[in-house]
Amino acid sequence: MPGETGEKSVDERLHQDMDSGTLGALAHLYRAEVFRSTHWRTRLDNTTNWAVVTTGIALSATFSNRDASPLPMVLVGLLVTVFLIFEARRYRYYNMFRARARLLESDFYAPILHGHRLSMTGNWSTLLADDYEMPHYHISLVRAAGRRLRSNYSWILAIQAVAYYGKIAIHPVPLTNIAEAFERAAIGPIPGSLVMLAGVGFHVGWVIFAIVTLRLDQIYRAQRQSPMQQV
Repeated sequence: MPGETGEKSVDERLHQDMDSGTLGALAHLYRAEVFRSTHWRTRLDNTTNWAVVTTGIALSATFSNRDASPLPMVLVGLLVTVFLIFEARRYRYYNMFRARARLLESDFYAPILHGHRLSMTGNWSTLLADDYEMPHYHISLVRAAGRRLRSNYSWILAIQAVAYYGKIAIHPVPLTNIAEAFERAAIGPIPGSLVMLAGVGFHVGWVIFAIVTLRLDQIYRAQRQSPMQQV
Protein backbone atom coordinates (compact mmCIF):
# COMPACT_ATOMS: atom_id res chain seq x y z
CA MET A 1 0.00 0.00 0.00
CA PRO A 2 1.18 3.61 -0.57
CA GLY A 3 1.19 4.38 3.15
CA GLU A 4 3.32 1.36 3.93
CA THR A 5 5.75 2.23 1.13
CA GLY A 6 6.12 5.74 2.49
CA GLU A 7 6.76 4.49 6.00
CA LYS A 8 9.34 2.03 4.71
CA SER A 9 11.20 4.69 2.75
CA VAL A 10 11.37 6.92 5.83
CA ASP A 11 12.64 4.01 7.92
CA GLU A 12 15.27 3.23 5.33
CA ARG A 13 16.47 6.84 5.30
CA LEU A 14 16.76 6.84 9.09
CA HIS A 15 18.76 3.63 9.16
CA GLN A 16 21.25 4.72 6.56
CA ASP A 17 23.25 6.44 9.28
CA MET A 18 21.81 5.04 12.53
CA ASP A 19 20.97 1.44 13.38
CA SER A 20 18.00 0.25 15.43
CA GLY A 21 20.16 -0.49 18.48
CA THR A 22 21.37 3.10 18.61
CA LEU A 23 17.83 4.39 18.14
CA GLY A 24 16.64 2.22 21.05
CA ALA A 25 19.49 3.35 23.28
CA LEU A 26 18.72 7.00 22.58
CA ALA A 27 15.04 6.41 23.26
CA HIS A 28 15.89 4.99 26.69
CA LEU A 29 18.30 7.87 27.27
CA TYR A 30 15.53 10.35 26.54
CA ARG A 31 13.20 8.58 28.97
CA ALA A 32 15.89 8.76 31.64
CA GLU A 33 16.46 12.49 31.13
CA VAL A 34 12.73 13.21 31.22
CA PHE A 35 12.44 11.21 34.44
CA ARG A 36 15.31 13.08 36.06
CA SER A 37 14.01 16.48 35.00
CA THR A 38 10.55 15.54 36.31
CA HIS A 39 12.07 14.40 39.60
CA TRP A 40 13.90 17.70 40.08
CA ARG A 41 10.81 19.62 39.00
CA THR A 42 8.97 17.93 41.87
CA ARG A 43 11.74 18.92 44.27
CA LEU A 44 11.37 22.53 43.14
CA ASP A 45 7.66 22.39 43.91
CA ASN A 46 8.40 20.95 47.36
CA THR A 47 10.64 23.88 48.25
CA THR A 48 8.01 26.35 47.11
CA ASN A 49 5.45 24.52 49.21
CA TRP A 50 7.68 24.92 52.27
CA ALA A 51 7.83 28.67 51.68
CA VAL A 52 4.05 28.91 51.24
CA VAL A 53 3.32 26.84 54.35
CA THR A 54 5.73 28.77 56.60
CA THR A 55 4.31 32.05 55.34
CA GLY A 56 0.81 30.81 56.11
CA ILE A 57 1.86 29.79 59.63
CA ALA A 58 3.43 33.20 60.20
CA LEU A 59 0.25 34.91 59.01
CA SER A 60 -1.85 32.80 61.37
CA ALA A 61 0.43 33.57 64.31
CA THR A 62 0.60 37.27 63.55
CA PHE A 63 -3.14 37.81 63.08
CA SER A 64 -4.31 35.28 65.69
CA ASN A 65 -5.27 38.08 68.08
CA ARG A 66 -5.06 41.83 68.45
CA ASP A 67 -1.99 41.73 70.69
CA ALA A 68 0.06 39.21 68.68
CA SER A 69 3.56 40.36 67.70
CA PRO A 70 4.44 41.10 64.06
CA LEU A 71 7.80 39.39 64.62
CA PRO A 72 6.77 36.12 62.87
CA MET A 73 6.28 38.08 59.64
CA VAL A 74 9.83 39.42 59.94
CA LEU A 75 11.31 35.99 60.55
CA VAL A 76 9.37 34.36 57.73
CA GLY A 77 10.99 36.75 55.26
CA LEU A 78 14.36 35.33 56.25
CA LEU A 79 13.07 31.76 55.99
CA VAL A 80 11.64 32.39 52.54
CA THR A 81 15.02 33.74 51.44
CA VAL A 82 16.70 30.54 52.64
CA PHE A 83 14.14 28.44 50.75
CA LEU A 84 14.81 30.55 47.64
CA ILE A 85 18.52 29.71 47.85
CA PHE A 86 17.71 26.01 48.26
CA GLU A 87 15.39 26.13 45.27
CA ALA A 88 17.93 27.96 43.12
CA ARG A 89 20.43 25.16 43.77
CA ARG A 90 17.83 22.56 42.81
CA TYR A 91 16.87 24.53 39.72
CA ARG A 92 20.43 24.27 38.41
CA TYR A 93 20.13 20.46 38.42
CA TYR A 94 16.68 20.60 36.86
CA ASN A 95 17.91 22.95 34.16
CA MET A 96 20.76 20.60 33.25
CA PHE A 97 18.50 17.58 32.74
CA ARG A 98 15.85 19.67 31.00
CA ALA A 99 18.46 20.95 28.54
CA ARG A 100 19.49 17.42 27.61
CA ALA A 101 15.89 16.29 27.13
CA ARG A 102 15.12 19.37 25.08
CA LEU A 103 18.15 18.80 22.85
CA LEU A 104 16.97 15.25 22.11
CA GLU A 105 13.47 16.52 21.33
CA SER A 106 14.58 19.28 18.97
CA ASP A 107 17.51 17.57 17.22
CA PHE A 108 16.64 13.86 17.43
CA TYR A 109 12.89 13.27 17.60
CA ALA A 110 11.82 16.25 15.49
CA PRO A 111 13.92 15.13 12.49
CA ILE A 112 12.51 11.59 12.85
CA LEU A 113 8.97 12.95 12.71
CA HIS A 114 9.89 14.98 9.63
CA GLY A 115 11.36 11.88 7.99
CA HIS A 116 14.89 13.28 7.76
CA ARG A 117 18.08 11.29 7.88
CA LEU A 118 19.77 10.97 11.27
CA SER A 119 23.47 10.73 11.90
CA MET A 120 25.57 10.27 15.03
CA THR A 121 28.10 12.71 13.60
CA GLY A 122 25.79 15.71 13.91
CA ASN A 123 26.33 18.72 16.15
CA TRP A 124 23.62 17.57 18.55
CA SER A 125 25.40 14.28 19.35
CA THR A 126 28.68 16.11 20.00
CA LEU A 127 26.97 18.54 22.37
CA LEU A 128 25.26 15.74 24.25
CA ALA A 129 28.41 13.62 24.44
CA ASP A 130 30.46 16.55 25.74
CA ASP A 131 27.83 17.27 28.37
CA TYR A 132 27.95 13.66 29.57
CA GLU A 133 31.73 13.57 29.62
CA MET A 134 32.06 16.87 31.46
CA PRO A 135 28.78 17.50 33.33
CA HIS A 136 28.31 21.12 34.31
CA TYR A 137 25.57 23.53 35.23
CA HIS A 138 24.10 25.55 32.38
CA ILE A 139 23.02 28.45 34.56
CA SER A 140 24.61 30.34 37.44
CA LEU A 141 23.20 30.30 40.97
CA VAL A 142 22.41 34.02 40.72
CA ARG A 143 20.40 33.63 37.51
CA ALA A 144 18.65 30.54 38.88
CA ALA A 145 17.65 32.44 42.02
CA GLY A 146 16.40 35.30 39.86
CA ARG A 147 14.19 32.98 37.83
CA ARG A 148 12.65 31.34 40.87
CA LEU A 149 12.19 34.74 42.50
CA ARG A 150 10.37 36.15 39.50
CA SER A 151 8.19 33.09 38.96
CA ASN A 152 7.21 32.21 42.54
CA TYR A 153 8.95 33.91 45.43
CA SER A 154 8.20 37.50 44.45
CA TRP A 155 4.51 36.80 45.17
CA ILE A 156 5.29 35.18 48.51
CA LEU A 157 7.55 38.06 49.59
CA ALA A 158 4.99 40.63 48.41
CA ILE A 159 2.31 38.97 50.55
CA GLN A 160 4.72 38.92 53.49
CA ALA A 161 5.40 42.65 53.10
CA VAL A 162 1.72 43.60 52.80
CA ALA A 163 0.81 41.41 55.78
CA TYR A 164 3.56 42.88 57.94
CA TYR A 165 2.69 46.48 57.29
CA GLY A 166 -0.99 45.63 57.51
CA LYS A 167 -0.37 44.23 60.98
CA ILE A 168 1.46 47.40 61.99
CA ALA A 169 -1.34 49.57 60.62
CA ILE A 170 -4.40 47.93 62.20
CA HIS A 171 -3.39 45.90 65.28
CA PRO A 172 -4.34 46.36 68.03
CA VAL A 173 -6.11 49.50 66.73
CA PRO A 174 -5.70 51.57 63.55
CA LEU A 175 -2.72 53.93 63.52
CA THR A 176 -3.22 57.59 64.25
CA ASN A 177 0.37 58.79 63.62
CA ILE A 178 3.72 57.55 62.35
CA ALA A 179 5.23 57.44 65.84
CA GLU A 180 2.85 54.63 66.76
CA ALA A 181 4.01 52.64 63.74
CA PHE A 182 7.64 52.85 64.86
CA GLU A 183 6.62 51.86 68.38
CA ARG A 184 4.76 48.76 67.19
CA ALA A 185 7.59 47.76 64.86
CA ALA A 186 10.23 47.80 67.62
CA ILE A 187 11.80 44.41 68.39
CA GLY A 188 13.18 44.36 71.90
CA PRO A 189 16.04 46.87 72.06
CA ILE A 190 15.98 47.46 68.28
CA PRO A 191 14.14 50.70 67.45
CA GLY A 192 11.08 50.41 65.25
CA SER A 193 12.46 52.96 62.77
CA LEU A 194 15.50 50.75 62.20
CA VAL A 195 13.35 47.62 61.81
CA MET A 196 11.10 49.29 59.24
CA LEU A 197 14.07 50.73 57.37
CA ALA A 198 15.61 47.27 57.20
CA GLY A 199 12.31 45.88 55.91
CA VAL A 200 12.06 48.49 53.17
CA GLY A 201 15.68 47.83 52.21
CA PHE A 202 15.05 44.08 52.09
CA HIS A 203 12.05 44.34 49.78
CA VAL A 204 13.59 46.97 47.54
CA GLY A 205 16.64 44.72 47.35
CA TRP A 206 14.79 41.67 46.04
CA VAL A 207 12.92 43.80 43.50
CA ILE A 208 16.24 45.14 42.18
CA PHE A 209 17.69 41.62 42.21
CA ALA A 210 14.77 40.34 40.13
CA ILE A 211 15.20 43.11 37.56
CA VAL A 212 18.98 42.69 37.32
CA THR A 213 18.78 38.90 36.87
CA LEU A 214 16.07 39.36 34.24
CA ARG A 215 18.48 41.59 32.33
CA LEU A 216 21.22 38.96 32.72
CA ASP A 217 18.89 36.31 31.29
CA GLN A 218 18.15 38.55 28.31
CA ILE A 219 21.89 39.06 27.69
CA TYR A 220 22.62 35.32 27.88
CA ARG A 221 19.67 34.59 25.59
CA ALA A 222 21.04 37.01 23.00
CA GLN A 223 24.51 35.47 23.25
CA ARG A 224 23.37 31.84 23.26
CA GLN A 225 25.36 29.75 20.84
CA SER A 226 24.34 26.23 21.86
CA PRO A 227 20.97 24.46 22.31
CA MET A 228 22.38 23.14 25.60
CA GLN A 229 22.42 26.67 27.01
CA GLN A 230 18.77 26.60 27.98
CA VAL A 231 17.16 29.84 29.05
